[in-house]
Amino acid sequence: MRNLRSLGSRLMPSGSLIFISGPSGVGKSTVCLRLSRELPAEFALSATTRKPKAQDQHGKRYEFVDEAEFRRRIDQNDFLEYANVFGNWYGTLRRPVEEALAAGRMVLLEIDVHGGRQVATAFPEALGVFILPPSLDELRRRLEHRGRDEPEVINRRLDEAQREIEFARSFNAYRCMVVNENLDQTVNDIRAFISRVRSHDTPIKP
Repeated sequence: MRNLRSLGSRLMPSGSLIFISGPSGVGKSTVCLRLSRELPAEFALSATTRKPKAQDQHGKRYEFVDEAEFRRRIDQNDFLEYANVFGNWYGTLRRPVEEALAAGRMVLLEIDVHGGRQVATAFPEALGVFILPPSLDELRRRLEHRGRDEPEVINRRLDEAQREIEFARSFNAYRCMVVNENLDQTVNDIRAFISRVRSHDTPIKP
């Protein structure tokens, strides 16, 4: 489970914080990339122990570190929240988020449901979005199509997907739940939700 360390009262953030969750293979990264360009919003910078993918650039969305360095950063309280997900550590770096919110900018977090719960607790004004697959059969097809995982890993991801969906539906932090059947429609629906809520909500305050 992810652990979130509160910002405390030393900052008075005035920006917007959006956290997006969903099962592995649902298309979160693609949706988030589109949103970052079209809103626009900036990604929260994360550190991770996973190996870089072909499209990854160090320092763009992730800093790639070994486990010793990651644990050193935990000890230094560098993370807003962190977790071990399928054997790899992920953590949202605190300082860039604080600085962006204090400057009034929009920040986008792509995190799991446990991290989403804790972000929502620390920032009640944050906007939570959960992305659903059209069905679990379609999610299996997508996971198989991307060709990264062995069958037993895919089965484990599908089991976890069901738990995540049940959790998201039972937890009211996700004010928007959208089925990602068509990418353009999904992005448009999320943009409309954010626009609608921001027109009524006040900026984030601790």
